[in-house]
Amino acid sequence: MPFELSALETRILGCLLEKERHTPENYPLSLHSLTAACNQSTNREPVTGYDEKVVEAGVNALREKKLASVIFGAGSRVQKYRHLLLNHFELKPPEVAVLCVLLLRGPQTPGELRIRAERMYGFASLEAVQSCLDDLAIDATPLVRLLEARPGQKERRYAQLFSAESALAEPATETIVVHVPQEAAPGADEARFVALEHGAAALKAELAQLREEFAAFRKQFE
Repeated sequence: MPFELSALETRILGCLLEKERHTPENYPLSLHSLTAACNQSTNREPVTGYDEKVVEAGVNALREKKLASVIFGAGSRVQKYRHLLLNHFELKPPEVAVLCVLLLRGPQTPGELRIRAERMYGFASLEAVQSCLDDLAIDATPLVRLLEARPGQKERRYAQLFSAESALAEPATETIVVHVPQEAAPGADEARFVALEHGAAALKAELAQLREEFAAFRKQFE
């Protein structure tokens, strides 16, 4: 793999891929929109709290790696960003959808990928998802790999290979990233309270997402 992305760069690349397909009318993304996409409370694992300066540094790092570029809209001075992933890899729509989910949500099972990629590409079956994963894994430059089964679980998960090994590691608990300017840094107690608030919001968002996914799963059998 010619790229080794940080967790921040991984999130930004996934957001650019997602928004290109979900909201093409608003793509490429301004820095403000890209920051909001990174910190979105749904379809993200973990939920983060990056500020615009952090996101700007991350997207500039992707630009240095030729994975993103900046453009200016007609008659506008606002910089907008787009990904350049397809300049490096020949990817089909289902492969882009799978990679996008893996970039945004971390390791996933084929069943999870089928449900969570549905807005970008509708897989006809689990076998179709598996075939897509096999193609991504055995290419001349593999983009995904199969992970060892976690303790107590039989179904194995797949991870994308753009991220550095440390970014691929699955934490025991979800990590909430909160960036607070140094000049306004709260005390330790307040910082813990802010982290707890973000954690509660993340759990609520995840519950809502699971309900939506379960409802979509049930519709397949109605």
